[in-house]
Amino acid sequence: MPHSIAFIGLGNMGLPMALNLVAAGHTVTAFDLSPDATAGAAARGLAIASSAVAAARGAQIVITMLPAGRHVVSVWTDLVPASGEGTLFIDCSTIDVDSARAAHAIAQAQGLVSLDAPVSGGTVGASEATLTFMCGGTTEGFAAAEPILAAMGRRIVHCGAGGAGQAAKICNNMILGISMIGVCEAFVLAERLGLSHQALFDVASTASGQCWSLTSYCPVPGPVPAAPSNRDYRPGFAAGLMLKDLTLAQDAARSSGAQTPLGKHAQALYAAMDAEGQGGVDFSGIIERLRAGRAG
Repeated sequence: MPHSIAFIGLGNMGLPMALNLVAAGHTVTAFDLSPDATAGAAARGLAIASSAVAAARGAQIVITMLPAGRHVVSVWTDLVPASGEGTLFIDCSTIDVDSARAAHAIAQAQGLVSLDAPVSGGTVGASEATLTFMCGGTTEGFAAAEPILAAMGRRIVHCGAGGAGQAAKICNNMILGISMIGVCEAFVLAERLGLSHQALFDVASTASGQCWSLTSYCPVPGPVPAAPSNRDYRPGFAAGLMLKDLTLAQDAARSSGAQTPLGKHAQALYAAMDAEGQGGVDFSGIIERLRAGRAG
């Protein structure tokens, strides 16, 4: 059934997600603080409101895709009281768990159902509607959101209560960041030992070293044609975004008392990459630091 949807946040992920909702037959009104983002969205045929509140007015569903927890809490603080009874709020941003729970509390105070639903799959997944959604919230909220999310993704998982989606996202991306560094280290070692990229790939991709960072996102050109390594490490998933997620994971580890030494070291490596002005490079480009011996 078509719905009226407000979509707030039209960045590299938000815009293609909003366009996929339109393609699925929903009526979407969007807003972003960036004039360039709204101009680009309007050029693609998306209806643009004069403000976030204007976009949300009368919408059955409000979706936010914003940079950080403080932005989500601020926007929900403005939009929730202005929304009608029965409006469903979905946040697809990747933010800290505490902010996600604070956003749920804002919706709950107005008697509205909400869901935190961060995504995995990058800009390609956003464009091709193949994202994975990791959802936190009530069973009622998940049931209401699932058909909407299905227009933007391929896999939709209910992870638990409010904030559980964000917890799953940062844990998943900590695994991803660590595994990518491990794969890159293996290729650098293979190069020093005279082993070809293809030979290592052919062995490891079918043996115990197999992982997504190798088989779907191989950090050297050749074995996986669709990987960013074949287009000079243009993202993809930028190193700066990986740093953001690893930092969220480390913040959560400190607050919960969890020991994550590999996650901490991965964060340090991506922080060094970002500090060198490489935050816009695909995160698999960390192999260049390792080749150059800059592992700290």
